[in-house]
Amino acid sequence: QVPLVESGGGTVQAGGSLRLSCAASVMTDGTFCMGWFRQAPGKEREGVTTIDPDGIIIYVSSVKGRFTLSKDSAKNTLYLQMNSLKPEDTAIYYCAAGARKWMPGVRRYRCPNISEYTYWGQGTQVTVSS
Repeated sequence: QVPLVESGGGTVQAGGSLRLSCAASVMTDGTFCMGWFRQAPGKEREGVTTIDPDGIIIYVSSVKGRFTLSKDSAKNTLYLQMNSLKPEDTAIYYCAAGARKWMPGVRRYRCPNISEYTYWGQGTQVTVSS
């Protein structure tokens, strides 16, 4: 059973919108961070937005004001609403989940770095034409 399954990708014109969904079959309880990541051709995978167990959401600067992450805990589903899409948003979008990490020096938790996320979806293609 695939732990995370994304859907909602497609091709849109610049300025258009898409909504991605990520259905989680793993237990993403109060100790897990979840997030959306993307990888464009020839580029490294980058974080787009993450949500921690306390509901704090962080966005990469390039999508602030255009993308919105939300989570339906009852359905264990993560969403990414993408508005005002640009050609540079073209990429494969991945959903991921991973346990938060304890930082003893500052005595607080942090979300995992990209390489530390445990569960990944298969990815969904988003193409924005100019």
